[in-house]
Amino acid sequence: MNEILASSPNPDLFSAAQAVAAGTDFAELSVSPAGLFWNEYRPQDAASRIWRWSNGATTCLTPDGFSVRSRVYEYGGGSFCLTDESLAFVNEADQQIYLQPFDAHTPQALTQSDKRYGDVRFARGQILAVEEDHDVHRLVAIDLADGQRHVLAEGADFYAAPTLSPDGNRLVWVEWWRPHQPWTSTRLLSVERQPDANWGRPHCLAGGLGLEALQQPRFDAQGQLYCLTDRAGFWQPWVETLEGFEALPAAESDHAPAPWQLGGSSWLPLNEGAYVASWSQDGLGVLGVRLPDGSFEDFSGPYSRFRSLALDDQYIYCIAASATSPSAVLAISRADKSVQVMAGGIAPLPAERISLPQTLRYPSGSGEAHGYFYPSMTGDEKPPLVVFIHGGPTSACYPVLDPRIQFWTQRGFAVADLNYRGSAGYGRAYRQALFLEWGVVDVEDACAVVDYLGNQGLIDPSKAFIRGGSAGGYTTLCALAFKDVFRGGASLYGVSDPLALAKATHKFEADYLDWLIGDPDTEIARYQERTPLLHANQIKVPVIFFQGELDAVVVPAQTRDMLAALLDNGIPAEGHFYPEERHGLRKASNQAHALETEWAFYRKVIDG
Repeated sequence: MNEILASSPNPDLFSAAQAVAAGTDFAELSVSPAGLFWNEYRPQDAASRIWRWSNGATTCLTPDGFSVRSRVYEYGGGSFCLTDESLAFVNEADQQIYLQPFDAHTPQALTQSDKRYGDVRFARGQILAVEEDHDVHRLVAIDLADGQRHVLAEGADFYAAPTLSPDGNRLVWVEWWRPHQPWTSTRLLSVERQPDANWGRPHCLAGGLGLEALQQPRFDAQGQLYCLTDRAGFWQPWVETLEGFEALPAAESDHAPAPWQLGGSSWLPLNEGAYVASWSQDGLGVLGVRLPDGSFEDFSGPYSRFRSLALDDQYIYCIAASATSPSAVLAISRADKSVQVMAGGIAPLPAERISLPQTLRYPSGSGEAHGYFYPSMTGDEKPPLVVFIHGGPTSACYPVLDPRIQFWTQRGFAVADLNYRGSAGYGRAYRQALFLEWGVVDVEDACAVVDYLGNQGLIDPSKAFIRGGSAGGYTTLCALAFKDVFRGGASLYGVSDPLALAKATHKFEADYLDWLIGDPDTEIARYQERTPLLHANQIKVPVIFFQGELDAVVVPAQTRDMLAALLDNGIPAEGHFYPEERHGLRKASNQAHALETEWAFYRKVIDG
């Protein structure tokens, strides 16, 4: 490996360490008279901290020893909110809610328990939150004055988005039951305050029949209720009327991603049916204000993905990125659309050295698949290809600057970043295409893109590799075991034994595999057919593995068994295990090591 690395023709090549260092990201914007606040993650120390912009100055509020991150449902989200005089946040280490006055440096615990909290929201002297008590979930309100806890709703398997009306007399939320996921079937519930100040009996406003998934309920300033629902095929804004919910004018596109995390904000109502939202158009993100007559005003500018929307009278705030700019916190003037970059947005490479995404839409199986193609930056006529498979698997990739992709294109590889069938962002039917078909349609799409790009003369199909993490690792291993398309691959904490995963996984995903493959008790043959570990003898190409030793989702033994099976069969294989990592590599040094090692592994395969 050292000889290969040393033989790199350009010592100034964009390094793995630089690619990882450029991975600073942002989440969860909030705005108030006290300023603009956001959560910033830096890979250098794998910590998340709250930053504040006020009166032209930017300040980090999170002291050493704290990291702002919820772990409710394992994926967290909604980790902080603003009260009238303070910041309320979930501390990563103990999952408790802390209060930190805007002018003070030392946070004070508001809760002290063995429970976990997420989706925190401030409402009339209380913090509303999703509470996780081992495998029991509920909605609670916690008094700021004395920490007194009040149960608002319990009994459902999962809760999200507790939202109070402006007058404080109505509370709505989203809930769902196993075996559903929040992108397959949810309900919107409402409860009203009684004359004695207690809450009445909740009633269902929409959902619950398995035909729609609702998310992000919102009240406007006048108390009108809105919600995103995919009952018409895409997550779009609907408004409550006396007859139920009616659709607002909207693009035929998803206005939100799959809600893996709590606290998402991809749209906000304005007034009288107008709203600001982000949606996808021709593979690119759009930020716009939609008016009641159906017309819209485009605020996208040069950016192609928008998250964490917030508003005040002057600005639309968001986290945005483009093909040449990494994530940035933006303030976009509502009057003239001028943009202020509050944080981030500094590209690790000059624009002329960045490979730009080209939208992919190609035939696969009985349908078609989507993604983005990044050409090699070394000018080779038919370069080798790396196919990126995202995790989830009900997740998505986006056409924005990803330093990891640039690492590969700088080294002469083309990259296909796939939104295979089952990915979010293309409507309910596309998302549902993975129902009972995991390990089949996603694998078809991964293989079909090699054929498609090869026929276009854009890559050398005999030098195609595939890589993925977690669920993407499963697709990778299935493609290597059941198809003869790829020269090699990389599984990053990938699933090799879905039955073992079903026994060990957490409540949020406890029934996910039933949806993706089938009931493990009655469909055992199907599981066996789609278990890479049972078919390791069919893998004839080199594979490299990366695994956290503390991973409780894909346990290290699963990866060791897969690695041993390949080595026993005489297949070149490597395993790299990281003692302090869990499910996913968070430490910058480990991320850089994995990226550099994977590249060296592929070079050895190509060079023979």
